[in-house]
Amino acid sequence: MKILSYLLVYRKFLLIVLTPLLLLPLPLIIKTKEAECAYTLFVVAIYWLTEALPLAVSALLPAFMFPLFGIMASKQVASAYFKDFHLLLIGVICLATSIEKWNFHKRVALKMVMLVGVNPAWLMLGFMVSCAFLSMWLSNTSAAAMVMPIVEAVAQQIIRAEAEADELEMSCSNGSINPALELDENIGEHESPDWKEKEKPVNGYNNNVGSTVCTVEKENEKENEQQNLPPAEAERKSRKDKYSGIFKVMCLCVAYSATIGGLTTITGTSTNLIFTEHFNSRYPGCQCINFGSWFVLSIPIAVIILLLSWLWLQWLFLGFDLKNMFKCGKKKTAREEASSQVIQEEYKKLGPISYPEIVTLVLFILMTLLWFTRDPGFIPGWSSLFPKYKSYITDSTAALVIGLLFFIIPAKTLHRTSNGENTVSGYIPLITWKEFQSCMPWEIAILVGGGFALADGCEVSKLSEWVASKLTPLGSLPLWLIILISCLIVTTVTEVASNPATITIFLPILSPLAEAIHVNPLFILIPATLCTSFAFLLPVANPANAIVFSYGHLTIMDMVKAGFGINIIGVAVVMLGIMTWIVPIFDLYTYPSWVPSIPSTNGTGL
Repeated sequence: MKILSYLLVYRKFLLIVLTPLLLLPLPLIIKTKEAECAYTLFVVAIYWLTEALPLAVSALLPAFMFPLFGIMASKQVASAYFKDFHLLLIGVICLATSIEKWNFHKRVALKMVMLVGVNPAWLMLGFMVSCAFLSMWLSNTSAAAMVMPIVEAVAQQIIRAEAEADELEMSCSNGSINPALELDENIGEHESPDWKEKEKPVNGYNNNVGSTVCTVEKENEKENEQQNLPPAEAERKSRKDKYSGIFKVMCLCVAYSATIGGLTTITGTSTNLIFTEHFNSRYPGCQCINFGSWFVLSIPIAVIILLLSWLWLQWLFLGFDLKNMFKCGKKKTAREEASSQVIQEEYKKLGPISYPEIVTLVLFILMTLLWFTRDPGFIPGWSSLFPKYKSYITDSTAALVIGLLFFIIPAKTLHRTSNGENTVSGYIPLITWKEFQSCMPWEIAILVGGGFALADGCEVSKLSEWVASKLTPLGSLPLWLIILISCLIVTTVTEVASNPATITIFLPILSPLAEAIHVNPLFILIPATLCTSFAFLLPVANPANAIVFSYGHLTIMDMVKAGFGINIIGVAVVMLGIMTWIVPIFDLYTYPSWVPSIPSTNGTGL
């Protein structure tokens, strides 16, 4: 048993040491550049999937393995670790840093929730929309971390309102009625004092729920009469299930909407950025993937998945109550009043919109407009103002221009004193370099660089051509089946591996597959990229899930049960999109001229 315990403790160390040793026969026996590149790829992929080493550390392995194997010179490999992707990431992180620093994200989230109302179903949709919108421009992790405290505050306020309502019920049952307070219609004249006495919670809280559990109106008494339990016990059990279900669904909606919102923009999630850089590097003749085209293809997918996920989570945890969802003119219950009150109070705490928030909003809108209008396709964009070097300008150009302004524009204006004089408080920009560094995901930047180095190594060593030749027989399968299989594979792998690592591993495989079967690479790469983000099953699948799970209101089975359905919804919607409205955007049924030709024969020994 001691040996097993030691092995368990040092399992990562053993994996780090044994993986390269066990795979060593590959380059020693098959002495080709393809085999040596495959050895490097397998070692890095295993380290990424198991996270035996930090992802960024594993990504640095090609930097010394490729020169040692004679595949690429050290200078060539080094150039792969910093590309256009990194400049785009820097510009976006400048924006995200300012948004987080000046609490602009909280103002947006609260305002959206205030617009949709406080009915449990609509409140959940409000949180989903606000979180999805934030994750379009910030990382999924940041969006979930921002919205969850608001969900928690709403839950705390609702539980207090529930306690007050129960206290009032008790006072009614004892004969002392406070006419200034109004109860829900659930309190009927036929209810006995004994029933109310049993229902009173301990210390002002319901006995069957935690200290932070969202609540809703009590079940109708007709449902209680159908049960064999005493009325008080039936009511207590019904309320426990309802409260628990609502809080679970509120937590899950934040985690899932943070991921879904990231699908809509190239900068919304690292997988989209990795795909864009890989595609533009492998197919430089195609300039069809940009911020605008990606938004057009992905926004219908994200909206459909978001709405279907909202319905799925409701049905799974709350059941459909259409009458209550679409009630018109009905007075708010105490619970709804409580949640509305806490949201309004949180919004009031922010005060009037500040100067730094206004500047951040203006720069955010300007960055978005520059992305959309650079090369929209149907009309000439602003990049056409530079006809001699139009192709030199990318989305990173606009991101960097706006990003640098955050370091230049002062965060404070001149203040006027009581005697009318202006006072200067010192020059401080909207963001500082230290604040930028704290938000910059350097691990992702190095990870992506390692992926680019692996892709370049596969090209130089001819490994990608060998893979393409072996995948040619798949061309006999129907195209929709090939796309579905690739989507299901990446969706499964991304549940146990990080999203960036998954997409980095599969892009160099799927690109040669598309070329081998003579299909537009976008037909396979776009759905695979979108499905890589569908890590909904486990808390460890992505950071947004982990943040929500850490609040302690969910079990793993809750997340698996809900996530499995959303995975199915996501893959189905992606398949629908790639076979319908995405086809005319990129003319997918036409094999493009910008795809490099694949040699018909291969003489490698691998």
